[in-house]
Amino acid sequence: MQTGFSATQLADPDTAHAEQVLRRCVHCGFCTATCPTYVLLGDELDSPRGRIALIKNMLEAGESPSADTVKHIDRCLSCLSCVTTCPSGVDYMHLIDHGRRFVEEHYRRPWGERALRRLLASVLMRPSRFRRALALARLGRSSAPLLPSRLKPLLSLAPVAVPKRSPMDRPQMFLAEGKRRMRVALLPGCAQTVLRPSINEATIRLLCRHGCEVVIPRGASCCGSLVHHLGRQDEALAHARATIDAFERERSERGLDAIVANASGCGTTLKDYGFMLRGDSAYAEQAARVSGLARDVSEVIAALGLRPPSKEGVRLRVAYHSPCSLQHGQRLHKEPKALLAAAGFEAIEVAEGHLCCGSAGTYNLLQPEIADRLRERKLAHIGALEPDCVAAGNIGCIVQLEKGSPAPVLHTVELLDWATGGPPPPALASKIGRRP
Repeated sequence: MQTGFSATQLADPDTAHAEQVLRRCVHCGFCTATCPTYVLLGDELDSPRGRIALIKNMLEAGESPSADTVKHIDRCLSCLSCVTTCPSGVDYMHLIDHGRRFVEEHYRRPWGERALRRLLASVLMRPSRFRRALALARLGRSSAPLLPSRLKPLLSLAPVAVPKRSPMDRPQMFLAEGKRRMRVALLPGCAQTVLRPSINEATIRLLCRHGCEVVIPRGASCCGSLVHHLGRQDEALAHARATIDAFERERSERGLDAIVANASGCGTTLKDYGFMLRGDSAYAEQAARVSGLARDVSEVIAALGLRPPSKEGVRLRVAYHSPCSLQHGQRLHKEPKALLAAAGFEAIEVAEGHLCCGSAGTYNLLQPEIADRLRERKLAHIGALEPDCVAAGNIGCIVQLEKGSPAPVLHTVELLDWATGGPPPPALASKIGRRP
């Protein structure tokens, strides 16, 4: 693709990188076949190729983009299926991130959109606020028909009951069982600790059982992913720096073999810290080091080798949903399914596995119509498998799919933990009782 940036524009490192990305696109169209929004809507501007052209024109003009341009950029899920498909190696992830930052800095949204985005940024990443917000959501269900349409998706995705806080979700250390093989730090996350604290609990038990000493460092909480994909760059980098400080302090004091994420969206962001902070002289080296240590939990368990199943009769039929941030963002696709099979489960991949379920961070709250269509498409494929349960490696996918799912939706580590000696997930009680 030819570009027309001025020398002044190219003096900005982000714009210079964007130009390099744009020039790699040859308009081949392979990306259109795997883009969820193009598959659903059939609009060229809702394909990666169309958005690349829109971002090029927007950046070259250097002015406030049109509402139509913003609409099509907002509709991108950042699922990165196009990155996996692209034969030219177009770095679409960083291009769409740059496009979102530009929109945030140069476009004034209607007040309702601004308020909603501000609400999401201020609540979802802070567990105490999020917990209070969910309590209010339960009280507000009866008045849902009277609420503005933009707020209804928040109520529809809110759980009926909020789990109790887990005592494991605070700074502390957990000793390895038997001989220590690794020392790892766990990113506890933000929304996940409120919505499904059992995921961190299962992760810690699983890692310790496989010879890991697990530490939750003081100051480690939110990776900044949610605001990063909202284009709120300053907030995202502030969270990234705080997270880096926490892990680097732990690494320098006691050493770390890996930094573990069990939410694949967070893991993708951790692995991108080196790029995000490449121009920050105070943090560039530390950010690159943290990115180099970052691992998805499935990577760590696969490297250590899963222990033989300790339970008999755990062979349930599991529909495995591969999160976009894991298979496209981190290029990890086979590992979780292989681990489930090694644990004794009948793991079956969901059809159209390359297409997003519609969660995509805050996408299902900002673009509910498209997100609902993608969920229904995914749930139809899951239902066809008649599974005992669904496994996924990202809290966003779990929340998105459990609304209307024909079977319980669990994190992969909850099943692996149970199979190798942990407690059975409560959601599977009826399934376990019926299995030989």
